[in-house]
Amino acid sequence: MNMKLDSVKMILILLGYIVYFGNMVNVNNHFVDAERVENFSDFEKPQAKIIKTTHGDTYECVDFYKQPAFDHPSMKKHLFNYKLRRASSSKRTSNENFGFLWENGIGCPNGTVPINIVTKDEFLRLSSFSKPRGSWNSSNNQINVGNDQHHFAVSRTKERKRKRYTGATMVVSINDPKVKYGQTSSSRMHVQFGDDFIQIGWIVNPKLYHDSKTRSFVYTKAGDNQCYNQMCSIGIISVRSDFPLGSILGPPCVRGSKTGSYDTFGLLKDKINGNWWLEFKGVEIGFWPAIRFQHSYAIKIEWGGEVYSAFMPSPQMGNGHFPDKHPAFDAIIFNITTFDENYIIDKWVNNTEIFRDNYHGYNVINGRYGVYSYFPSKHIIYFGGPGNI
Repeated sequence: MNMKLDSVKMILILLGYIVYFGNMVNVNNHFVDAERVENFSDFEKPQAKIIKTTHGDTYECVDFYKQPAFDHPSMKKHLFNYKLRRASSSKRTSNENFGFLWENGIGCPNGTVPINIVTKDEFLRLSSFSKPRGSWNSSNNQINVGNDQHHFAVSRTKERKRKRYTGATMVVSINDPKVKYGQTSSSRMHVQFGDDFIQIGWIVNPKLYHDSKTRSFVYTKAGDNQCYNQMCSIGIISVRSDFPLGSILGPPCVRGSKTGSYDTFGLLKDKINGNWWLEFKGVEIGFWPAIRFQHSYAIKIEWGGEVYSAFMPSPQMGNGHFPDKHPAFDAIIFNITTFDENYIIDKWVNNTEIFRDNYHGYNVINGRYGVYSYFPSKHIIYFGGPGNI
């Protein structure tokens, strides 16, 4: 009888140890997962199909619902799907297909989206890198100090005539400024929502992409979080299986000729549900849920160049030359438009002022009326410079 009792006790003790250590493992695993979700949520996604662009860049085909943006707490009860498009857009359909960007000629399978592979070490290095921002906290000819060397040459909406915006667009020349590791140079549209903002356009960022190629990008700041492309939970939600954010753009414009590339970018608010949509070449690429941002409308918009350099002279902006007010010789942004709170389009965008924080390195000029027949634009922005300041 005693032997039976001893056996029962032994079994109970063993079960207790199993439960105890099992809980420890579960708790520890939960802790690790929570930490990863908070700091780098896309790292722990199940292994996905890997494909390459024609330039050799590697992307994962991630299930639509496993994008990092769905780790955000506000996404727990969402109704989004990969066929989602802007509800208030016109019924026109675009024939643009981005399969030509891929080695397989197609892109990712339906229901998945391409996300650039970034290692955890790369992500952590980027988190310590200076972040993009708007020009409004800068002043003309200011002296930057330390390692926070930002410079701007932009055309921007006037603060004293502040409006509420539901969208903006631009066509931007594709250029290839000389940029070193630890520097960035971008030609972008910056849309501000209170303290939050979105940037879209092209960037040269050797630290992010390990080369000096001109690439598409988006940058999101919402609350205390901010990141490039789809690298965090407040990043864009992609809906295209064939368009890779971070893709190489070009060929670059050749100064003094009419050859080169010009790409169209737009950021438009859906009047039905308030989501903000990224358009590239007139195609809806992805969106940010309305709940992401503290404000329902944009209050400031700027178009132009932004550069950054750490502990070295600043890089080139645009095509590396001061503007001559001639589209064949300058980095340009043209066909800019804004949409007011009633979704009425403004193609003239007269409510702007130019700003550059250091004329020794960069300049910007507002042009009007499209005097050059091959650039029929009501508002054209010439900008750029050699930097080295």
